[in-house]
Amino acid sequence: MELVFTLLVKYHQAFLSGLWVTIELTAIIWGTGLVFGGMLGVLSAEYRVGVGIPLRLLAFLLSGIPVLVFLYWMHYPLQAMFGVIIDPFVTAGAVFSIINILAVADLVRGHVVDFPEQYRIAAQVCGLNRSTFIFRIQIPILLRQLLPALLPLQIIMLHSTLFASLISVEEIFRVSQRINALEYKPVHIFTALALFFLAISLPVNAVAIWLRYRFTRNLSEN
Repeated sequence: MELVFTLLVKYHQAFLSGLWVTIELTAIIWGTGLVFGGMLGVLSAEYRVGVGIPLRLLAFLLSGIPVLVFLYWMHYPLQAMFGVIIDPFVTAGAVFSIINILAVADLVRGHVVDFPEQYRIAAQVCGLNRSTFIFRIQIPILLRQLLPALLPLQIIMLHSTLFASLISVEEIFRVSQRINALEYKPVHIFTALALFFLAISLPVNAVAIWLRYRFTRNLSEN
């Protein structure tokens, strides 16, 4: 552990630079995924033919393509076809955002579609209008059901940012590889990297588990 700390101090600027790129990339992926994925999920539940079916077909198509192949195709062949050069950071952000948007949309769509009709009927009987029902009843209940699944999904997307190093994005994993090439201390360098991801992933997963046991239940129960 002492050598791990020594390496972190010695290369702290490089580690911080890579960490910042990882944080920026993750923020883009999480933000676009949660906002646009949530919106598309609701729309695909409301408009199943116009939005839902095309969205599910696209998700089904991409599910058959490995993430790394999709990333490479977007970075090399697609750009060569159009004769453009796009920053690898932008390419990685776009690829992982698309994957996250589709995953979040499918998750949201499923929960909205499965939302029990008796809740709406009860709200109408009580004289609640549509907007009050949505914001005071439906959204809070859906959030309780969604969060335990959404949080681990976002951790998976954080872990997926490591693939960005393969198209020359200077994120934390690529920086670690460069430092290892200089020092050749793979055990210590990648132990530090593992501790970084554990420090983020374990608390988020613990919160997801707590939320699942605390709030998630079968909405079809009477």
